[in-house]
Amino acid sequence: MKGRDDGFGERLGVLRVPGEIRAPGRVRRWVRGLLSQGRDGNDAVEVVELLTSEVVTNAVEHGPHGGEVRVAVYRDGKRVRVECSDGGAGVPVAREAGDADEDGRGLMLLDGLAREWGSRTDSDGTSVWFEVDA
Repeated sequence: MKGRDDGFGERLGVLRVPGEIRAPGRVRRWVRGLLSQGRDGNDAVEVVELLTSEVVTNAVEHGPHGGEVRVAVYRDGKRVRVECSDGGAGVPVAREAGDADEDGRGLMLLDGLAREWGSRTDSDGTSVWFEVDA
């Protein structure tokens, strides 16, 4: 886990979706639209989309069955921050994914592509956040 968790920039939007199989795609499209408004193509948007999809997928898979997933997006001019929360009490744990495994690489992607990332668990559930240079 990298970085710290503190206040961050301007909130661009918040989306709440049911914790179901379609949630990652729905949130990914929302993030793309939110970050692409009034801007030319940006490689950072693709990285944010990928990492958002990973953290939302983890929230759906490991959060409470039938629960809600909340995603908030922030920008401070230099970086974009995404926070994904579910109502669960779990703590993200990286694992070694084998070549044939279809999952288990989300936290490795966060570690490799995010400038910083972290998680917290409190009475509202578990949140995973990451920051990417804009």
